[in-house]
Amino acid sequence: MKKTIIGSIVGAVILFMWQFLSWTTLDLHRPMQDYTPKQDSILAFLSANLEKEGGYYMPGVPKGTSFEEMEKLTAESVGKPWVSLQYHQALEYNMGLSMARAFLVDVLLVWMLIWILGKFAENDFTTSLFASLIIGIFVYLNSNYTLHIWYPMFDIRAYLIDAVVAWGLTGIWLGWWLNRKKA
Repeated sequence: MKKTIIGSIVGAVILFMWQFLSWTTLDLHRPMQDYTPKQDSILAFLSANLEKEGGYYMPGVPKGTSFEEMEKLTAESVGKPWVSLQYHQALEYNMGLSMARAFLVDVLLVWMLIWILGKFAENDFTTSLFASLIIGIFVYLNSNYTLHIWYPMFDIRAYLIDAVVAWGLTGIWLGWWLNRKKA
């Protein structure tokens, strides 16, 4: 139990620190958070024209539109600008709570990986490393990359780097920690 708890906490610190570096110091996700000097007028326009918070895809059609009408709009829209927008009416900034939630998720993720590794008949450094990398690639392919297929993301490479580096480092840690007394 002690091995699992320490493994989960240290693994979570590794994941959390990589996430911190990726989004701040290394600024890998900048392409998805770029700046426009017209932000004030754009925000004022959106605030005046959107009635509620939500995710918007434009050009879009109202709920209940026939398939034929959707197809027509799609054909007319090819080659023209489009936008996928997440609109919030008020910025809520609670860095402490967000960081705590992210860290707790990281602890849970590493704990689940340790549980999986514990079910292997034979686990060694290489198995832990590759299993961790595979988990990272699974997460990337099933979430960010699949979303990118439909709604291209400007920071898709950053998410791939995050998956490989964060889970690779976690796999190195777990490969050593879980197998250090076996030899």
